[in-house]
Amino acid sequence: MRAPIAYHPDIEKGSTDEGATHEQLRRTFRRIITATHRDIGTASRGVHAKSHALLEGTLHVAANLPPELAQGLFATPGAYRLTARLSAIPGDPLRDAVSGPRGFALKIHDVPGPLLEDNKGVAVQDFLFANGAVFGASDARGFLQNLRVLALTTDRAEGAKAWLSRTLRLTQRLLTRFARPSATLAALGGFTPTHPLGDRFYSQVPVRFGDYVAKLDLVPESESFRRLTGRLIDIDHDPVAIRRAIRRVMAQEGGRFSLRAQLCRDEQRQPVENAATEWSEALSPFHTVATLEFPPQDSWNEARSYQIDECLSFSPWHGLEAHRPLGNIMRARRASYPFSAGLRSRLNGCPMKFLP
Repeated sequence: MRAPIAYHPDIEKGSTDEGATHEQLRRTFRRIITATHRDIGTASRGVHAKSHALLEGTLHVAANLPPELAQGLFATPGAYRLTARLSAIPGDPLRDAVSGPRGFALKIHDVPGPLLEDNKGVAVQDFLFANGAVFGASDARGFLQNLRVLALTTDRAEGAKAWLSRTLRLTQRLLTRFARPSATLAALGGFTPTHPLGDRFYSQVPVRFGDYVAKLDLVPESESFRRLTGRLIDIDHDPVAIRRAIRRVMAQEGGRFSLRAQLCRDEQRQPVENAATEWSEALSPFHTVATLEFPPQDSWNEARSYQIDECLSFSPWHGLEAHRPLGNIMRARRASYPFSAGLRSRLNGCPMKFLP
């Protein structure tokens, strides 16, 4: 196996026209957020508006990691308190019958080491995941195009979206039987409604990993979660069916995910700037660096929803310098996510926080 590529600042190759795209992203986020505020009285996130679960747990960094994995936060065994948010990706809180990919955001507390300037001195490390191997666009321009489509339909025709979702899910089942399912159809509402606690989640885009560069993923580790892999949820008759399904498991058992790292070993075949390229696991497999442990708990209630959904922000730019976000999409997130959080804060009258 090839040695991992050493991190160096020149591994990123930005372009001079990114600023104009970032400004258009901010304008599009404004349209989405102001639309939900106007129509439902609350300014939701520009993306990931609806939460399925709001969890408290512990991150356990593995002991005896090899030197190439014992990097940054994972350099020394230890335990850290964490807050997690499982969510639907659209920017308006749709009924679950509109089935799309899910997000999984982590906020790890009291982390040691030099912080990114965006942290403003607060010692947290955020990692963002979604249950698709690659981002929905290769770069910020593609991200903007996708976001504009979402903006056109935000808080409109929810019944039509649910009907389309049922149709697309049927199409996906046929594709799965005879070929590979379509990521595009999944993003449009054809996502197979599996139980999120049994799903695999991906960072999709890379981060600095101490001396190296890596993508991350989350996979179910405990039997309580692994037995849910591939299990379907009936989403067509209950607007919060996913939330209820998670609450049942979390109230009785809780469970664990493995946090794994995939090191970059070839800059050409594992590009940093193209977010739509899947890194080969044959070239560089994932290896466990930590465990996320979630004890039995009430995974969603109104009080925690106000505290986390409305008043807490997650960003890959909240973190350690050792896990600096990398690539075109990450730079776009740095330009647009603080704007989105600030606008929500002003419209809702809730000061935005890094900590719950």
